Amino acid sequence: MKFSKSYFLLTKSCYSSQCLIPQKPIFKNALVHNLCKDGRFKEAIDVLCEQKHLKEAIQLLNLIHKPSPSIYSTLIQCCLKKRALEEGIKVHQHIKLSGFLPGLFISNRLLDMYAKCDGLVHAQKLFDEMGERDLCSWNVLISGYCKVGLLKEAREVFDKMPERDNFSWTAMISGYVQHDRPREALELYRMMMKRYECLKSNKFTVSSVLAAAAAFPCLRIGKEIHGYLMRTGLDSDEVVWSALSDMYGKCGSIEEARCIFDKMVHRDVVTWTAMIGRYFEDGRRKEGFDLFAELLRSGIRSNDFTFAGVLNACADISAEGVGKQVHGHMIRIGFGALSFAASALVHMYSKCGNMINAERVFRGTPRPDLVSWTSLISGYAQNGHPAEALQYFELLLKSGTQPDHITFVGVLSACAHAGLVDKGLQYFHSLTEEYGLTHTADHYACIIDLLARTGQFEEAEKIINKMPMQPDKFLWASLLGGCRIHGNLKLAERAAEALFKIEPENPATYVTMANIYATAGMWSDVERMRKFMDNRGVVKKPGLSWVEIKRKVHVFLVGDGSHPRSKEIHEFLGKISKRMKEEGFVPDTNFVLHDVEEEQKEQNLSYHSEKLAVAFGIISTPEGTPIKVFKNLRTCVDCHTAIKFISKIANRKIVVRDSNRFHCFEDGTCSCGEFW
Repeated sequence: MKFSKSYFLLTKSCYSSQCLIPQKPIFKNALVHNLCKDGRFKEAIDVLCEQKHLKEAIQLLNLIHKPSPSIYSTLIQCCLKKRALEEGIKVHQHIKLSGFLPGLFISNRLLDMYAKCDGLVHAQKLFDEMGERDLCSWNVLISGYCKVGLLKEAREVFDKMPERDNFSWTAMISGYVQHDRPREALELYRMMMKRYECLKSNKFTVSSVLAAAAAFPCLRIGKEIHGYLMRTGLDSDEVVWSALSDMYGKCGSIEEARCIFDKMVHRDVVTWTAMIGRYFEDGRRKEGFDLFAELLRSGIRSNDFTFAGVLNACADISAEGVGKQVHGHMIRIGFGALSFAASALVHMYSKCGNMINAERVFRGTPRPDLVSWTSLISGYAQNGHPAEALQYFELLLKSGTQPDHITFVGVLSACAHAGLVDKGLQYFHSLTEEYGLTHTADHYACIIDLLARTGQFEEAEKIINKMPMQPDKFLWASLLGGCRIHGNLKLAERAAEALFKIEPENPATYVTMANIYATAGMWSDVERMRKFMDNRGVVKKPGLSWVEIKRKVHVFLVGDGSHPRSKEIHEFLGKISKRMKEEGFVPDTNFVLHDVEEEQKEQNLSYHSEKLAVAFGIISTPEGTPIKVFKNLRTCVDCHTAIKFISKIANRKIVVRDSNRFHCFEDGTCSCGEFW
């Protein structure tokens, strides 16, 4: 018989120099214990498995010695800690080979190891083989199934349980919550409260049920649970406080969420971040920023999620001033370039039109992630720098980073804004052919936008007819926008008809069609669009523009006369209008909806909100200061042309961010190259 090297090493000290008969049991429990203690886990498993050879040798000498239960318990625990399923199976096999009969404790440890190491097939087999089971055995198996989303199997085990405790109910309820089945979670909780009046919910059960009420969402049930908490005294726990605040916030009851938040004695950064995020999600940005400032004063260190949430809120409203202050704070407290909040910084600066800072942050990141790459590419595309956007896309590919579908949205947008049809189609097809991605509705909307802008409607219709999914509102809106540019009335009516079915309440479709009809002199159809809007209760969204001067935001509506400096603004526009006409500016009255005299049309155009904001920016700042204006809608053709003239006459760089993109006006030209 051939023995392994380990056998001789293990048994060397067990033999005298005079005799081959063992003087003491050769299986060394201490060796395995010490190997585990020293972190030499796999060596311990190897020692255990080589006992097969020892067993054969010992049988020859009629001396059999079995491992102690503590050895198996230690090794199983190591397997669980290391999530080492394969080694755990070896330990279990050795238990069977050794003839050791595991008790309930060892069996439950094995069951727990299998359940937590993704060995549920082995766990179920062991569970079925167990002659004795306790409540722990059932709970372990249920938790294992819930963890991986096998809720049907978990419920089958749950329903067969001879008895249940709080852990059983909580495991099943939280399993439903974690896998987006809040209705079943709430139904199970009601069953628990109805059938087991003697069983009191603990903080973990209640927290799971509150999460279900938040996911549903159902404020009524959430309030019922809140009442139960107050009656039972569970509402004093911080875990429950946090779950309550989260439930109220997700159910749209921000005031109650803040009330709970204010009552919490110990608030960690996660709690602060969640409450700040709720304000931003609800559109209450000022309160979100105020609470963030309060967090900074509290002395609690913000984390990546806090900064990312605040920076994204800054990006949404183009609050670059606030974003810069957040950036400065991050630098002061030592937030490194490896932080994923750096991606949010790139995104914020890009959305605010400051590509210099966006690129500076990006280049300062040692290993930029895909979000940073995509933000920079999309930022350059939206800011009228398609060449830079495509250049960074090529650098992304060279870096070895795999682009995703969002990256390609930025790339295709860059092509659309530059009118690069061939390049855009090449990227569109390479998305599936080279990168193995699937076209999304956003990709189709981008390519249709590109084709429609350049007047290639036949190609656009071919792609639409071959789409594997139904065209969405963004695609039809892109097509309608192209039809407006090129006066394609027939296709515009097709796109509008589709949009009326998808979102009949959106005023943009009616207004765009009215503009197209007005351009064609079809005033009866313009009136028909107006009546459609009236009959369906659709109200045109008022256009508003805003500009930030000395950290104060000034908002303007069309024809606005409420601003304290309104008289100066109108005087400036009157003077510069004369200069513009001398330079060759002709007001574009094609899109004025009212069938009135040309003079009245020009008057209507003169006081559009973006013109008022630009005028105020110029009269409120020193000569040469760049002006940055933001608008909630797409800028009109007349304003776009007028601001080009204003930039040249006033010798100012004027940036206008509308709902679609950035326009950078300088010396009479715009960065969009007329593709907008």
